[in-house]
Amino acid sequence: MSNPIHFDSLCVKERPEKRTTDPHILPIYATSSFSFHSIDQGIDIFTGKEKGHVYGRYGNPTIEVVAEKIATMESHGLGIEAAGLMVSSGMAAISTMVLGLLQSGDKILTQGNLYGGTTELFTKIIGRFGVETLFTDLRDLEGVEQMLKANPSIKLLYFETPANPTMACVDMEALARLGKQYGVYTAADNTFCTPYLQQPFRQGVDIIIHSTTKFLNGHGNSIAGIIVAKDVEWLQTKAWQAMKLAGTNCNPWDAWLVHNGLKTLFLRMDRHSQNAQHLAEWLEQHPKVERVNYNGLPSHPDHELATRQMRQFGGMMSFELKGGLEAGIAFMKKIQFCTLAPTLGDTDTLILHPASMSHLNIPKEVRLQNGITDGLIRVSVGIENVGDIQADLEQALG
Repeated sequence: MSNPIHFDSLCVKERPEKRTTDPHILPIYATSSFSFHSIDQGIDIFTGKEKGHVYGRYGNPTIEVVAEKIATMESHGLGIEAAGLMVSSGMAAISTMVLGLLQSGDKILTQGNLYGGTTELFTKIIGRFGVETLFTDLRDLEGVEQMLKANPSIKLLYFETPANPTMACVDMEALARLGKQYGVYTAADNTFCTPYLQQPFRQGVDIIIHSTTKFLNGHGNSIAGIIVAKDVEWLQTKAWQAMKLAGTNCNPWDAWLVHNGLKTLFLRMDRHSQNAQHLAEWLEQHPKVERVNYNGLPSHPDHELATRQMRQFGGMMSFELKGGLEAGIAFMKKIQFCTLAPTLGDTDTLILHPASMSHLNIPKEVRLQNGITDGLIRVSVGIENVGDIQADLEQALG
């Protein structure tokens, strides 16, 4: 413009960036939309002739950098291409994946010992739109194959390994092989392990889900999730379209917080694993503990399988108290140092009583069938001094 603008206009208008060198830390692009250099560029971007950002719900540079980094972690050393799509939570990752993958009449085959929220999502929400969920023991591979043969409408085989909160594992390589044999997508929730401890792509799984809220972030200060897939075209078309239209997109602030957490992921996971192993071995000998669910213990029924699939055994564990519900509630009331919180994967130790918290809305018979008993305590072991964690558990058990 040849004439200077008025003061009130000066207040309103953006100024050009003054960046001369690259920032050392990823910037937060806190903008809801992006401007075009010209109408021609706008047309080219909207028609797909040119790549470019349009609107924050469609994509954002901060979010996309973090998604790419996590996808690279999941595919690291495997010689494969993968891409990531960050969304607003772990539950949004599951629902967006289903929206981008399935249609009415399709079926999901999964395990009964899922995270309670996932079970509710499949049965109470997704089921209302004509997508039925079938539950079975995914460790029974012959039974899984029989179900796949009998139900050609199964289009997704979905699993957690280790499962929440019993730490039960499934053979991902065998399930992925069955999925390919019967033309079924396989998807694994890798939240508990992170790609540092376990890479489902190595076992042939098609899609990986994370609640990045948990160990990937590690600091309990953001809510986000991610879908990572080897089928990049599907992720960038159908999954992206589902995210865009359902509005399940991540936001740049939460993505940036995840990005910060990723920098210490390997350090934290080492310490989580070391502390959990120590506590599991100690709890297994305690007279008030019926059993300990931790994959690092030779007594765990899936120890050998976990050893094949995982590099370490992670920070998640659970243990069954003698005395059932009454003992579980009494234990929770005595906790002092550890934190009572319905989440996991933070730097501090978090304790949960599934029967009265995370799995409260799951029918009792379903809980018991999958080892989620009234006296079960779930522990997300933190990175504090292990002696302080043990001392708190010991006084609470006393």
